[in-house]
Amino acid sequence: MTDTTDAFIYDAVRTPFGKVGGALAKTRPDDLAALVVKTSVERAPGLAGNAEAQAQIDEVFFGNANGAGEENRNVARMATLLAGLPTSIPGSTVNRLCGSSLDAALIGSRQINTGEADVVLIGGVESMSRAPWVLPKTEKPFPMQNLELANTTLGWRLINQNMPKEWTVSLGEATEQLREKYGITRERQDEFAAQSHQRAAAAWEAGKYDQLTVAVPDVDLARDETIRPDSTPESLSGLRTVFRKENGTVTAGNASPMNDGASAAWLGSSRAADILGLQPLARIAGRGAAANEPQYFGYAPVEAANQAIARAGFTWKDVAAVELNEAFAAQSLACTDAWGIDLDIVNAWGGAIAIGHPLGASGARILGTLARRLQESGERWGVAAICIGVGQGLAVVLENVEAR
Repeated sequence: MTDTTDAFIYDAVRTPFGKVGGALAKTRPDDLAALVVKTSVERAPGLAGNAEAQAQIDEVFFGNANGAGEENRNVARMATLLAGLPTSIPGSTVNRLCGSSLDAALIGSRQINTGEADVVLIGGVESMSRAPWVLPKTEKPFPMQNLELANTTLGWRLINQNMPKEWTVSLGEATEQLREKYGITRERQDEFAAQSHQRAAAAWEAGKYDQLTVAVPDVDLARDETIRPDSTPESLSGLRTVFRKENGTVTAGNASPMNDGASAAWLGSSRAADILGLQPLARIAGRGAAANEPQYFGYAPVEAANQAIARAGFTWKDVAAVELNEAFAAQSLACTDAWGIDLDIVNAWGGAIAIGHPLGASGARILGTLARRLQESGERWGVAAICIGVGQGLAVVLENVEAR
Protein backbone atom coordinates (compact mmCIF):
# COMPACT_ATOMS: atom_id res chain seq x y z
CA MET A 1 0.00 0.00 0.00
CA THR A 2 1.41 3.36 -1.01
CA ASP A 3 1.33 6.46 1.14
CA THR A 4 -1.36 8.00 -1.05
CA THR A 5 -3.80 5.21 -0.15
CA ASP A 6 -3.21 5.38 3.60
CA ALA A 7 -6.16 6.67 5.62
CA PHE A 8 -5.51 9.28 8.30
CA ILE A 9 -7.57 10.94 11.00
CA TYR A 10 -7.19 14.72 10.83
CA ASP A 11 -9.49 16.05 13.53
CA ALA A 12 -12.29 14.99 15.85
CA VAL A 13 -14.97 16.84 17.78
CA ARG A 14 -18.00 15.92 19.86
CA THR A 15 -20.63 17.54 22.01
CA PRO A 16 -20.47 17.12 25.75
CA PHE A 17 -22.66 14.12 26.50
CA GLY A 18 -25.90 14.81 28.35
CA LYS A 19 -27.70 12.39 30.64
CA VAL A 20 -31.00 10.91 29.53
CA GLY A 21 -33.71 13.44 30.32
CA GLY A 22 -31.02 16.04 31.01
CA ALA A 23 -29.53 19.10 29.37
CA LEU A 24 -29.71 17.83 25.77
CA ALA A 25 -33.14 16.19 26.03
CA LYS A 26 -34.81 19.07 24.20
CA THR A 27 -32.33 19.00 21.31
CA ARG A 28 -33.19 16.87 18.28
CA PRO A 29 -30.62 14.24 17.29
CA ASP A 30 -30.40 15.54 13.73
CA ASP A 31 -29.58 18.98 15.14
CA LEU A 32 -26.86 17.48 17.33
CA ALA A 33 -25.45 15.74 14.28
CA ALA A 34 -25.63 18.93 12.22
CA LEU A 35 -23.73 20.78 14.94
CA VAL A 36 -20.70 18.48 14.84
CA VAL A 37 -20.77 18.45 11.02
CA LYS A 38 -20.82 22.25 10.88
CA THR A 39 -18.15 22.53 13.57
CA SER A 40 -15.91 20.07 11.76
CA VAL A 41 -16.11 22.18 8.62
CA GLU A 42 -15.44 25.40 10.54
CA ARG A 43 -12.35 23.82 12.15
CA ALA A 44 -10.90 22.92 8.74
CA PRO A 45 -9.26 26.10 7.35
CA GLY A 46 -9.42 24.81 3.80
CA LEU A 47 -13.20 24.37 3.97
CA ALA A 48 -14.49 27.08 6.28
CA GLY A 49 -16.70 29.53 4.40
CA ASN A 50 -15.81 28.00 1.02
CA ALA A 51 -18.66 26.11 -0.63
CA GLU A 52 -16.49 25.17 -3.61
CA ALA A 53 -13.92 23.55 -1.33
CA GLN A 54 -16.65 21.87 0.75
CA ALA A 55 -17.89 20.18 -2.40
CA GLN A 56 -14.67 18.15 -2.32
CA ILE A 57 -16.02 16.18 0.66
CA ASP A 58 -16.51 12.78 -0.94
CA GLU A 59 -18.89 11.20 1.56
CA VAL A 60 -20.44 11.52 5.01
CA PHE A 61 -20.98 8.37 7.09
CA PHE A 62 -22.81 8.66 10.41
CA GLY A 63 -23.64 5.98 12.94
CA ASN A 64 -26.97 5.71 14.73
CA ALA A 65 -28.33 2.77 16.70
CA ASN A 66 -31.98 3.71 16.95
CA GLY A 67 -33.30 5.19 13.74
CA ALA A 68 -36.88 5.10 14.96
CA GLY A 69 -37.31 8.76 15.87
CA GLU A 70 -36.35 12.18 14.56
CA GLU A 71 -33.14 10.77 13.04
CA ASN A 72 -35.05 8.27 10.89
CA ARG A 73 -34.52 9.79 7.44
CA ASN A 74 -30.83 8.91 7.03
CA VAL A 75 -29.36 11.19 9.68
CA ALA A 76 -26.01 11.44 7.84
CA ARG A 77 -27.74 13.12 4.92
CA MET A 78 -30.03 15.18 7.16
CA ALA A 79 -27.09 16.48 9.21
CA THR A 80 -25.18 17.53 6.09
CA LEU A 81 -28.17 19.43 4.73
CA LEU A 82 -28.99 21.04 8.09
CA ALA A 83 -25.36 22.13 8.42
CA GLY A 84 -25.65 24.05 5.16
CA LEU A 85 -23.15 22.00 3.17
CA PRO A 86 -23.45 21.60 -0.59
CA THR A 87 -26.29 19.30 -1.63
CA SER A 88 -23.85 17.37 -3.83
CA ILE A 89 -22.29 15.63 -0.80
CA PRO A 90 -23.76 12.14 -0.35
CA GLY A 91 -24.43 10.65 3.07
CA SER A 92 -25.13 7.22 4.51
CA THR A 93 -26.24 6.12 7.98
CA VAL A 94 -24.64 3.06 9.55
CA ASN A 95 -26.29 0.87 12.18
CA ARG A 96 -24.08 -1.55 14.05
CA LEU A 97 -25.73 -0.63 17.36
CA CYS A 98 -23.11 0.60 19.88
CA GLY A 99 -20.36 0.31 17.28
CA SER A 100 -22.13 2.36 14.61
CA SER A 101 -19.80 5.36 14.42
CA LEU A 102 -16.66 3.22 14.70
CA ASP A 103 -18.10 1.18 11.84
CA ALA A 104 -18.55 4.46 9.95
CA ALA A 105 -14.82 5.03 10.42
CA LEU A 106 -14.04 1.55 9.11
CA ILE A 107 -16.20 2.14 6.04
CA GLY A 108 -14.76 5.58 5.38
CA SER A 109 -11.18 4.45 5.80
CA ARG A 110 -11.71 1.61 3.33
CA GLN A 111 -12.97 4.07 0.72
CA ILE A 112 -9.81 6.08 1.21
CA ASN A 113 -7.61 2.96 1.06
CA THR A 114 -9.12 1.97 -2.28
CA GLY A 115 -8.66 5.43 -3.76
CA GLU A 116 -12.40 6.09 -4.06
CA ALA A 117 -12.25 9.06 -1.68
CA ASP A 118 -9.80 11.63 -0.35
CA VAL A 119 -11.99 13.35 2.27
CA VAL A 120 -14.63 11.60 4.36
CA LEU A 121 -16.50 12.91 7.39
CA ILE A 122 -17.54 10.20 9.82
CA GLY A 123 -19.40 10.38 13.10
CA GLY A 124 -22.46 9.35 15.01
CA VAL A 125 -25.38 10.58 17.06
CA GLU A 126 -27.88 9.31 19.57
CA SER A 127 -30.65 10.91 21.60
CA MET A 128 -31.71 8.28 24.08
CA SER A 129 -33.94 10.91 25.69
CA ARG A 130 -35.95 11.36 22.50
CA ALA A 131 -36.05 7.73 21.34
CA PRO A 132 -39.74 7.08 20.71
CA TRP A 133 -42.17 4.46 21.89
CA VAL A 134 -43.41 2.40 18.94
CA LEU A 135 -46.62 0.50 18.39
CA PRO A 136 -46.34 -2.50 16.07
CA LYS A 137 -48.72 -2.69 13.15
CA THR A 138 -51.36 -5.40 13.33
CA GLU A 139 -51.99 -8.08 10.76
CA LYS A 140 -55.67 -7.16 10.67
CA PRO A 141 -57.35 -3.79 11.13
CA PHE A 142 -59.09 -3.03 14.42
CA PRO A 143 -57.68 -5.92 16.49
CA MET A 144 -59.65 -6.91 19.58
CA GLN A 145 -56.64 -7.68 21.77
CA ASN A 146 -54.57 -5.12 23.67
CA LEU A 147 -51.39 -3.84 22.02
CA GLU A 148 -48.15 -3.08 23.84
CA LEU A 149 -45.90 -0.10 23.18
CA ALA A 150 -42.19 -0.85 22.80
CA ASN A 151 -39.49 1.47 24.15
CA THR A 152 -36.80 1.98 21.50
CA THR A 153 -34.24 3.57 23.85
CA LEU A 154 -32.06 0.53 24.46
CA GLY A 155 -31.88 -3.21 24.01
CA TRP A 156 -34.15 -5.84 22.54
CA ARG A 157 -37.63 -4.94 21.39
CA LEU A 158 -40.21 -6.60 19.07
CA ILE A 159 -38.28 -9.85 19.50
CA ASN A 160 -38.60 -12.62 16.95
CA GLN A 161 -39.90 -15.62 18.89
CA ASN A 162 -37.63 -17.93 16.88
CA MET A 163 -34.60 -16.33 18.56
CA PRO A 164 -33.18 -18.55 21.34
CA LYS A 165 -34.13 -17.17 24.76
CA GLU A 166 -30.57 -17.25 26.05
CA TRP A 167 -29.58 -14.79 23.30
CA THR A 168 -32.25 -12.19 24.13
CA VAL A 169 -31.57 -11.59 27.80
CA SER A 170 -31.10 -7.98 28.88
CA LEU A 171 -27.71 -6.36 28.45
CA GLY A 172 -27.33 -6.30 32.22
CA GLU A 173 -28.16 -9.97 32.69
CA ALA A 174 -25.79 -10.79 29.83
CA THR A 175 -23.06 -8.91 31.70
CA GLU A 176 -23.81 -10.86 34.88
CA GLN A 177 -23.33 -14.07 32.90
CA LEU A 178 -20.10 -12.75 31.41
CA ARG A 179 -18.61 -11.77 34.78
CA GLU A 180 -19.55 -15.22 36.16
CA LYS A 181 -17.77 -16.87 33.24
CA TYR A 182 -14.58 -14.85 33.72
CA GLY A 183 -14.60 -14.39 37.49
CA ILE A 184 -14.96 -10.60 37.66
CA THR A 185 -15.77 -9.54 41.22
CA ARG A 186 -18.05 -6.71 42.35
CA GLU A 187 -15.08 -5.10 44.08
CA ARG A 188 -13.06 -4.90 40.86
CA GLN A 189 -16.05 -3.48 38.99
CA ASP A 190 -16.62 -0.72 41.52
CA GLU A 191 -12.92 0.15 41.62
CA PHE A 192 -12.81 0.36 37.81
CA ALA A 193 -15.95 2.52 37.72
CA ALA A 194 -14.68 4.95 40.37
CA GLN A 195 -11.44 5.34 38.44
CA SER A 196 -13.41 6.15 35.29
CA HIS A 197 -15.14 9.05 37.03
CA GLN A 198 -11.96 10.32 38.65
CA ARG A 199 -9.98 10.18 35.40
CA ALA A 200 -12.73 11.90 33.39
CA ALA A 201 -13.05 14.69 35.93
CA ALA A 202 -9.28 15.19 36.02
CA ALA A 203 -9.07 15.22 32.20
CA TRP A 204 -11.76 17.90 31.90
CA GLU A 205 -10.07 19.93 34.63
CA ALA A 206 -6.72 19.67 32.84
CA GLY A 207 -8.23 20.84 29.53
CA LYS A 208 -7.83 17.52 27.72
CA TYR A 209 -11.30 17.81 26.23
CA ASP A 210 -11.18 21.47 25.28
CA GLN A 211 -9.96 20.62 21.78
CA LEU A 212 -12.28 17.62 21.47
CA THR A 213 -15.64 19.20 22.30
CA VAL A 214 -18.01 21.91 21.12
CA ALA A 215 -20.77 23.42 23.24
CA VAL A 216 -24.37 22.98 22.12
CA PRO A 217 -25.89 26.44 21.53
CA ASP A 218 -28.48 27.66 24.05
CA VAL A 219 -27.78 24.70 26.35
CA ASP A 220 -26.14 24.98 29.75
CA LEU A 221 -23.78 22.02 29.48
CA ALA A 222 -20.07 22.76 29.74
CA ARG A 223 -18.93 19.18 30.45
CA ASP A 224 -20.22 15.62 30.23
CA GLU A 225 -23.26 15.53 32.47
CA THR A 226 -22.84 12.13 34.12
CA ILE A 227 -19.35 12.51 35.60
CA ARG A 228 -19.32 12.16 39.40
CA PRO A 229 -15.86 13.26 40.60
CA ASP A 230 -16.54 12.18 44.17
CA SER A 231 -17.12 8.53 43.22
CA THR A 232 -15.10 6.02 45.22
CA PRO A 233 -15.14 2.23 45.36
CA GLU A 234 -16.65 2.56 48.82
CA SER A 235 -19.51 4.81 47.73
CA LEU A 236 -20.25 2.62 44.71
CA SER A 237 -20.26 -0.53 46.82
CA GLY A 238 -23.41 0.67 48.57
CA LEU A 239 -25.52 0.75 45.39
CA ARG A 240 -28.06 -2.01 44.89
CA THR A 241 -27.76 -4.44 42.02
CA VAL A 242 -30.15 -3.85 39.14
CA PHE A 243 -30.51 -7.04 37.13
CA ARG A 244 -30.34 -9.71 39.83
CA LYS A 245 -31.71 -9.47 43.34
CA GLU A 246 -29.51 -12.35 44.49
CA ASN A 247 -25.89 -12.93 43.53
CA GLY A 248 -25.87 -9.83 41.36
CA THR A 249 -22.96 -7.42 40.88
CA VAL A 250 -24.00 -5.00 38.13
CA THR A 251 -25.29 -1.65 39.39
CA ALA A 252 -26.09 1.75 37.99
CA GLY A 253 -22.69 2.80 39.31
CA ASN A 254 -20.54 0.27 37.46
CA ALA A 255 -22.43 0.47 34.16
CA SER A 256 -22.53 3.21 31.54
CA PRO A 257 -25.53 5.55 31.76
CA MET A 258 -27.97 6.41 28.98
CA ASN A 259 -27.04 9.60 27.15
CA ASP A 260 -27.52 12.08 24.34
CA GLY A 261 -24.73 13.39 22.13
CA ALA A 262 -22.96 13.50 18.78
CA SER A 263 -19.41 13.08 17.49
CA ALA A 264 -17.53 13.49 14.22
CA ALA A 265 -14.06 13.09 12.73
CA TRP A 266 -12.28 13.91 9.49
CA LEU A 267 -10.70 10.99 7.68
CA GLY A 268 -8.65 11.46 4.57
CA SER A 269 -5.79 10.43 2.34
CA SER A 270 -2.49 12.32 2.37
CA ARG A 271 -4.02 14.64 -0.25
CA ALA A 272 -6.69 15.64 2.25
CA ALA A 273 -4.17 17.78 4.11
CA ASP A 274 -4.29 20.39 1.34
CA ILE A 275 -8.08 20.17 1.03
CA LEU A 276 -8.79 20.47 4.75
CA GLY A 277 -5.90 22.74 5.63
CA LEU A 278 -5.04 20.38 8.49
CA GLN A 279 -2.19 18.03 9.26
CA PRO A 280 -2.95 14.37 10.03
CA LEU A 281 -2.96 13.19 13.63
CA ALA A 282 -2.77 9.44 13.13
CA ARG A 283 -2.90 6.75 10.49
CA ILE A 284 -5.57 4.06 10.56
CA ALA A 285 -3.23 1.08 10.57
CA GLY A 286 -5.53 -1.85 11.31
CA ARG A 287 -9.18 -2.81 11.60
CA GLY A 288 -10.98 -5.73 13.18
CA ALA A 289 -14.52 -7.06 13.49
CA ALA A 290 -15.53 -10.11 15.48
CA ALA A 291 -18.64 -11.88 16.75
CA ASN A 292 -19.56 -14.47 19.37
CA GLU A 293 -22.64 -15.68 21.26
CA PRO A 294 -25.06 -12.74 21.68
CA GLN A 295 -25.20 -13.03 25.47
CA TYR A 296 -21.42 -12.61 25.65
CA PHE A 297 -21.41 -9.43 23.57
CA GLY A 298 -19.11 -7.73 26.06
CA TYR A 299 -16.23 -10.06 25.22
CA ALA A 300 -16.33 -9.62 21.44
CA PRO A 301 -13.81 -6.70 21.41
CA VAL A 302 -11.11 -9.16 22.48
CA GLU A 303 -10.87 -10.87 19.11
CA ALA A 304 -11.65 -7.68 17.16
CA ALA A 305 -8.67 -5.90 18.72
CA ASN A 306 -6.42 -8.94 18.30
CA GLN A 307 -7.30 -8.96 14.60
CA ALA A 308 -6.65 -5.24 14.18
CA ILE A 309 -3.27 -5.44 15.90
CA ALA A 310 -2.21 -8.47 13.85
CA ARG A 311 -3.20 -6.70 10.63
CA ALA A 312 -1.18 -3.65 11.69
CA GLY A 313 1.86 -5.88 12.15
CA PHE A 314 2.78 -5.57 15.82
CA THR A 315 1.78 -7.01 19.22
CA TRP A 316 0.06 -5.90 22.42
CA LYS A 317 3.49 -5.21 23.94
CA ASP A 318 3.80 -2.26 21.56
CA VAL A 319 0.46 -0.68 22.47
CA ALA A 320 0.78 2.55 24.46
CA ALA A 321 -2.86 3.67 24.65
CA VAL A 322 -6.24 1.94 24.63
CA GLU A 323 -9.69 3.47 24.38
CA LEU A 324 -12.18 0.75 25.27
CA ASN A 325 -15.81 1.78 25.46
CA GLU A 326 -17.02 1.00 28.96
CA ALA A 327 -20.49 -0.43 28.46
CA PHE A 328 -20.06 -2.13 31.82
CA ALA A 329 -17.10 -2.38 34.16
CA ALA A 330 -17.36 -6.18 34.15
CA GLN A 331 -17.09 -6.52 30.38
CA SER A 332 -14.27 -3.98 30.23
CA LEU A 333 -12.28 -5.94 32.79
CA ALA A 334 -12.96 -9.21 31.01
CA CYS A 335 -11.46 -7.69 27.85
CA THR A 336 -8.42 -6.11 29.49
CA ASP A 337 -7.72 -9.34 31.40
CA ALA A 338 -7.81 -11.29 28.13
CA TRP A 339 -5.40 -8.85 26.50
CA GLY A 340 -3.10 -8.94 29.52
CA ILE A 341 -2.56 -5.18 29.52
CA ASP A 342 -1.92 -2.64 32.25
CA LEU A 343 -5.04 -0.65 33.17
CA ASP A 344 -2.90 2.48 33.34
CA ILE A 345 -3.00 2.71 29.52
CA VAL A 346 -6.78 2.11 29.30
CA ASN A 347 -9.11 5.13 29.14
CA ALA A 348 -6.58 7.47 30.74
CA TRP A 349 -8.98 10.40 30.26
CA GLY A 350 -11.99 8.52 31.63
CA GLY A 351 -14.43 6.18 29.97
CA ALA A 352 -18.10 5.73 29.19
CA ILE A 353 -19.09 4.81 32.75
CA ALA A 354 -18.37 8.45 33.59
CA ILE A 355 -18.53 10.26 30.25
CA GLY A 356 -21.60 8.46 28.96
CA HIS A 357 -22.57 6.16 26.11
CA PRO A 358 -24.92 7.74 23.53
CA LEU A 359 -24.86 4.58 21.45
CA GLY A 360 -24.28 5.85 17.92
CA ALA A 361 -21.79 8.52 19.00
CA SER A 362 -19.44 6.46 21.17
CA GLY A 363 -17.24 4.89 18.51
CA ALA A 364 -16.13 8.20 17.03
CA ARG A 365 -15.63 9.56 20.55
CA ILE A 366 -13.12 6.88 21.49
CA LEU A 367 -11.38 7.17 18.11
CA GLY A 368 -10.93 10.93 18.44
CA THR A 369 -9.82 10.66 22.05
CA LEU A 370 -7.25 8.02 21.13
CA ALA A 371 -5.79 10.20 18.38
CA ARG A 372 -5.39 13.14 20.75
CA ARG A 373 -3.91 10.96 23.49
CA LEU A 374 -1.24 9.68 21.11
CA GLN A 375 -0.55 13.21 19.90
CA GLU A 376 -0.04 14.42 23.46
CA SER A 377 2.09 11.50 24.64
CA GLY A 378 4.16 11.15 21.47
CA GLU A 379 3.74 7.38 21.62
CA ARG A 380 3.22 5.39 18.47
CA TRP A 381 0.46 2.75 18.70
CA GLY A 382 -3.07 2.87 20.10
CA VAL A 383 -6.22 0.76 19.96
CA ALA A 384 -9.87 1.84 20.02
CA ALA A 385 -12.34 -0.98 20.68
CA ILE A 386 -16.03 -1.29 21.41
CA CYS A 387 -18.50 -4.04 22.32
CA ILE A 388 -21.81 -4.26 20.49
CA GLY A 389 -25.15 -5.76 21.48
CA VAL A 390 -26.10 -9.10 19.91
CA GLY A 391 -22.53 -10.32 20.23
CA GLN A 392 -20.18 -8.22 18.14
CA GLY A 393 -17.03 -6.16 18.60
CA LEU A 394 -15.05 -3.66 16.52
CA ALA A 395 -11.54 -2.28 16.82
CA VAL A 396 -9.28 0.22 15.07
CA VAL A 397 -5.51 0.62 15.42
CA LEU A 398 -4.06 4.11 15.15
CA GLU A 399 -0.43 5.01 14.48
CA ASN A 400 0.77 8.44 15.63
CA VAL A 401 2.17 9.99 12.43
CA GLU A 402 4.78 11.93 14.40
CA ALA A 403 6.16 8.73 15.95
CA ARG A 404 6.47 6.65 12.76
